[in-house]
Formats: sequence, structure tokens, C-alpha cells
Amino acid sequence: MPQRTVLLVLFDGVQSLDVTGPLEVFAGAELHSPGTYHLCTASLDGAPVRTSSGLTLVPDQSLADAPAPHTLLVPGGQGTRRPERDPRLTDWLRECGPRAERLVSVCTGALLLAEAGLLNGRRATTHWAYCDRLARDHPSVEVDPDPIYVRDGHVFTSAGVTSGIDLALALVEEDLGREAALTIARHLVVFLRRPGNQAQFSAQLAAQTARREPLREVQQWITEHPGADLDVESLATRAALSPRHFARAFQAETGMTPGRYVDRVRLEHARRLLEDTADGIEEISRASGYGTPEAMRRAFVRTLGTAPAEYRRRFRPVPTR
Repeated sequence: MPQRTVLLVLFDGVQSLDVTGPLEVFAGAELHSPGTYHLCTASLDGAPVRTSSGLTLVPDQSLADAPAPHTLLVPGGQGTRRPERDPRLTDWLRECGPRAERLVSVCTGALLLAEAGLLNGRRATTHWAYCDRLARDHPSVEVDPDPIYVRDGHVFTSAGVTSGIDLALALVEEDLGREAALTIARHLVVFLRRPGNQAQFSAQLAAQTARREPLREVQQWITEHPGADLDVESLATRAALSPRHFARAFQAETGMTPGRYVDRVRLEHARRLLEDTADGIEEISRASGYGTPEAMRRAFVRTLGTAPAEYRRRFRPVPTR
């Protein structure tokens, strides 16, 4: 396999983990299979950049002198959102981005790709806090706020920070196979690998906390009793409201319908049991409120793109002796 150049773009205000996370993955792949990757970092003028955390990164060279990349990776950070950002960076991306065989963004790096017109007509994601901004400022981009990363042809966009590691592992798996990616993941002590369409955050984080005490208590009850009868009528009775009033109030105060919230809690509970216990699939499906393994399988495939057994194989830690 010919050596692939991975070029990481640096700029003032970049998020350091958006750079070093994927870089460590590709560096690990190069150690595993020497000659696979040539790694290069570059800034506009080749000058050191200061990250959002205050760390200084020294690039290998300037973007003008950088080799033509196979994989062009654009990280995120505060620097993607500064109005005084050097416009030459967007100009360079607009000119050179289309030449890359793989175009990758981490976190708010997607904002830079969008400004350069490289996401027009494509499905993409970014950090959940900036999905609305991406959709508002670039209506030609189909923004999906849920997945940790999205692939649309040769363009890959990922959510916040650590999802860049997940995406880099997926790219290494595509290049070198599962065993190579698994070796790197174990070395970095991360799972191989969260599916790209896994939600960016848990049900409790995705939903707002209700203002009214009865609704907050219902949210807590759902979380603690995912296997219970959680239809709207039962939940409304617990909140001492009519079903119609409860459903409207719950959505108004949490940002999602009761059914959607229950679905997320049940999926999250099932995932946790698959990762942390040796319980059987049938037992987990009952404990999580699905009733049958087939119902749980449909929920997993619909939301995560993988069956429960495969999810367990990927994410349950290997026992150590």
C-alpha cells in the first residue's frame, strides 16, 4: 500500500486534543505498519500556534510548503469561531481541500470546511453546541446533530473532542483492517470503536431538566425504572396531570417528547448492561423495557446501526487476569 500523507492544519486557538488525539492514532498505526502514513502538521506561515488551552504547538512547515495530502484533517477550537481569524486559512482550504482524497474535520473544524464551501450539499455534524450555528449559517449543509461522526462520500465530519479519536480509528480500520485499529485502541486505552451514529451524549444530558418538580421526579423515575410501564398515561398519573397536559408540558420543559426520552433512557440502560455485565440478551431486553430481544435489536440497529451482540463484542472490556 502506498504511503498516505495525513496533513493536520494548525491555527491560533485550535483545540489541542482535536490535533493530538487523531495524531496519536495515526502515529500508532505508523508504528504498527511502518511506511503506511506520513504525518505532517502545518500552519499558514509555518509559525508556532497557541492552542485554546495555552499550549504552544510548533508545526512542521507552512501550508504553502506542505505536501499534497491523502487525508486533510481540520481540527476545531476557539480559533474556528473568532471573527478576526485570518481569511487566508479559508482561502487555502477552498483551493486545496478538493484535492484531498479524504477530507476530515474534528469538532468545529466543520465550520471552516463549511465556510470554504466544502460541505455544500453534504450531510455533516459538529460539536452539539454548534450544530444550530452550522445549520443557520450554511443552509446548504444537511446538519445531523446526533452522531459522533458522519461520512458523506470522501468527507468525514465528527463531533466534539474525543470523537476525533473514534473517527481516526475508523479511518485506520478502513486502511489497515480491524486488528490494526484494535491494537492501537488498546494501546490508547479506548474502545474500538464507538459507531459513528452513536449519540453525542446521554439521554439525561440531551434533555433539559424540567423546571416543575413533578416533571423532574418523572424524569428521575424513568431513569431508575427503564423496565417499568412508561407509556404516557402511566407517567401522567405519576405526575398527577392529564396525559395531554403531561405530554405538552414534558416536551416544553425538556425539549423532547416523553416517548423519545424513554427510548433514549432504555437504549442507554441496555448499552450499559451490555458493556458492564455478563447478563444474557434476553435478560437485558426485559430489564431495559424492550420486552423481547427482537424489539431491543430493532432499537439498536435503528439508532446505533449495530445489533446488541455486536455492540457487546465491540465495547465490553476484555477481562484481564
